[in-house]
Amino acid sequence: MNHEKILINGAWETDPSEASFTPENPATGEELDRSYPVSSKATLARLASHAANAAKALNHCDPEQIAAFLDNHASNIDSRREEISSLCHRETGLPTKPRLQQVEMDRTVDQLRQAAACARDRSWCQPRIDTKLDLRSVYEPLGGGVLVIGPNNFPLAYNGIAGGDFAAAIAARNPVIAKAHPLHPGTTKMLAECAHDAAKQAGLPAGSVQMFYNCEPEDGLSLIRMPEISAVGFTGSRPAGLSMKQAADETGTPIYLELSSVNPMFLLPGAIEERGEDIADLIADSMLAASGQQCTCPGLLIVRDSHATDHLIGRLRSRLAGAPHQVMLSSGGVRHLHESVQAIEALGADRLIGGAPVEGNAARYEHTLLRTEADHFLANSDEMQNEMFGVAALIIVCDRDEQLIECARSLEGNLTGTLHLASDTRDDELARAVSAVLRNRVGRLIHDAVPTGVSVNAATVHGGPFPATGHPGFTAVGMPTTIHRFAALRCYDRVRGAFLPPELQDTPPTPSMRRMIDGVWRTGIVERA
Repeated sequence: MNHEKILINGAWETDPSEASFTPENPATGEELDRSYPVSSKATLARLASHAANAAKALNHCDPEQIAAFLDNHASNIDSRREEISSLCHRETGLPTKPRLQQVEMDRTVDQLRQAAACARDRSWCQPRIDTKLDLRSVYEPLGGGVLVIGPNNFPLAYNGIAGGDFAAAIAARNPVIAKAHPLHPGTTKMLAECAHDAAKQAGLPAGSVQMFYNCEPEDGLSLIRMPEISAVGFTGSRPAGLSMKQAADETGTPIYLELSSVNPMFLLPGAIEERGEDIADLIADSMLAASGQQCTCPGLLIVRDSHATDHLIGRLRSRLAGAPHQVMLSSGGVRHLHESVQAIEALGADRLIGGAPVEGNAARYEHTLLRTEADHFLANSDEMQNEMFGVAALIIVCDRDEQLIECARSLEGNLTGTLHLASDTRDDELARAVSAVLRNRVGRLIHDAVPTGVSVNAATVHGGPFPATGHPGFTAVGMPTTIHRFAALRCYDRVRGAFLPPELQDTPPTPSMRRMIDGVWRTGIVERA
């Protein structure tokens, strides 16, 4: 069986490695008909070297070229949406319609076009000019390659060569080395073909967009340590992310991690009394989306003990028990979910439903609800808030209001935290007390909704305190803020005008570009008194 080629320095090459892997169809357990190379450290070093050379050229690249590339890439993907979605379905088990062909494909294309608009306008780089002191600062490219490693669960919108991290890094004029996820390498190759064609159309340097499929973990850590790598974007498991962070810290390389999150939901007494069944339905729909394999799925439900709460739990249990078991991303994912569920059960949680793999060749797992009392959770909170990546949640039952606050205080960092309040004011006092604690533990605070469904817009924050991410000051979603992760803030002190970058010269490069001039954000030229 011939291995698929990697994209290196503007060309498709046969990887000399003898090691390879073949992905499986999670719906059948059968191997697919393509083989992919496991790249060696020497190949990774070549990728890094070519990225460093491309970075020098991209430093002086017209942002209009970058915008053209991103727009072309989006159009290329859009024109192949059926073909890409079909293969992606076979590799991941995710539904072709509407999930892949409409929902995720639309998001992927939209992100690229938003990044193109930011590159074209240039306001993302936030130029600041102080005319009195003749000081000027601006966000600029990092000067080296950005390694982007996408996850298994969003094969399009988070893909290393088409997703949000990729779009942000390119918009900042950095070359990208994309690592495919081994669960969907064929999908990534198709997206890389779209990117390669778009790069040629836009006239980008040869090493601007490169892609390999897999490597040994230690070789991947070596790539992160290479001086040609200026930043890393990673979405995936906590153990893998922490090992990458350790490697990046050895060389001072910025690394932006999106790791695990249990996304606690506090269902307050008045809300449960008022609309408990509706809340249960909302949560069930959120848990069932994408087989529970989303980083924003609700994994902890914190409630007050009452008859209304018992009814809500019964409704949620019934909804999950009656829903068909969906195909998960891999048999390995089923195994990991089972281990996570068993670990929390071993700590004393009671199983209400589920808790076992579904028999058969397909990668499926029973929808699972666990329950524990607040006192028991608080005594074991470190272990009991570990992520169960699938349709699984732990219900924490409190016997007094203060325990909801104590539960909030015990939480690690999360991407989201949700409160459901009564429509009148009866829950407001408790909501304020919980929120005061929860606010510093989550990136996105939500009222009366569910955490799944992340809007791609400028106000979105898809981030949070550790271990949800590696830094609470950044977001993985939302142009233009997300671009700043892959840019360097640099200052020009009394530098002559002819030596300034276009964004800092007295006349801006685009009429729409906003700059802070003497403390005021505005468009237009620099006017001196």
